[in-house]
Amino acid sequence: MIREFKEFVMRGNVMDLAVGVIIGAAFGKIVGSLVNDVLMPALGLLLGRVDFGNLFVTLGEGTFATIADAKKAGVATLNYGVFLNTIIEFLIVAFAIFMVVKQVNRLKRPEPAAAPARRTARTARRRSRWRRRSAPLHLAALGTRGTGQGAKDTGLARHGGSAVSATRRA
Repeated sequence: MIREFKEFVMRGNVMDLAVGVIIGAAFGKIVGSLVNDVLMPALGLLLGRVDFGNLFVTLGEGTFATIADAKKAGVATLNYGVFLNTIIEFLIVAFAIFMVVKQVNRLKRPEPAAAPARRTARTARRRSRWRRRSAPLHLAALGTRGTGQGAKDTGLARHGGSAVSATRRA
């Protein structure tokens, strides 16, 4: 069981996933700092010195200047400013991942086309049988009728000699 676990962990996919999680966590911290320390203060300044981290609604009695004051008093709060920060973080991360995936897909080379299937002797025999069987029907559609010499040439004689009986069997 330990050997199977070791084989599982050493597979390329598991190692790639571990590296991706570690890099993703570090990238998440960078994006969080970008949103909380750069974008939101600038946006708050443009909107009249609004601090998005401190936008909240109390769900209890009293008024409080900050979320920290409300939490010290034990009052429940609805922190929509923090929620807005999280949404912006998500959008930045999603856009960055989209750009990475787009570049990776662009760099992938198209796979070569599959080689055509080889014709075997069996396939050739089947095709020639089909041609022999379908020839009388094609000629029957052209209007060759009767049991005379034309019927022998078209193969209609072996089917009863008429184009009508040949098309009924088809």
